Amino acid sequence: MQFTSESVEALVEQFTKLPTIGRKTAQRLAAYVLKMPREEVVEIAKALVAVKDHVTFCTVCFNVTDADPCPICRSAKRDHGLICVVEEPNDVLALERTGEYQGVYHVLGGVISPLDGIGPDDLHIRELIARVAGSSVTAPGVAEQAPSYAETERVPIKEVILAVNPNVEGDTTAYYLSQLLQPLGVRVTRIARGLPIGGDLEYADEATLSRALEGRGAL
Repeated sequence: MQFTSESVEALVEQFTKLPTIGRKTAQRLAAYVLKMPREEVVEIAKALVAVKDHVTFCTVCFNVTDADPCPICRSAKRDHGLICVVEEPNDVLALERTGEYQGVYHVLGGVISPLDGIGPDDLHIRELIARVAGSSVTAPGVAEQAPSYAETERVPIKEVILAVNPNVEGDTTAYYLSQLLQPLGVRVTRIARGLPIGGDLEYADEATLSRALEGRGAL
């Protein structure tokens, strides 16, 4: 069923282009927009355009940013000898919310997935290896913009943390990266996997229990 308004129908069609948004959800969103004050709708429209006009990718870590390099890579308070490798920019947000990690990041832009036609050359793996090896010290123009950042980037990389998802593609990517990084003499670790807080053993699957046993620690 279509709306009697061509403008509303066009909005519904645009909403359905978003991931996980079906037609019914798109119709509810369109109906909500109709009830919103015009000023709020304008602000949403401005934000959407600004994302395309101003957001870019950091040439050092490939996280999304308004300024290159990103604030994390520019920060002198971060440990630039510690790199956490993640799949997507949203993973950086998740780790930053913990307030525990004080190193820097490297966003791969996905994982190795032959079934989806994604290989190592489609990800930012080459840049990671160059970064760890020290052949890519600073981003273009960084020395002039932020001298302190240029100095911190010359600190040798002491550890690379692989924070990829615990699935087949993530495991494949982690193994591939470890094989490339270990000859460089850097410590390569992976975030622990196991039972979630508040979970019950009887409801955990065999793979999760196996990972929990493998990653057990002393008390």
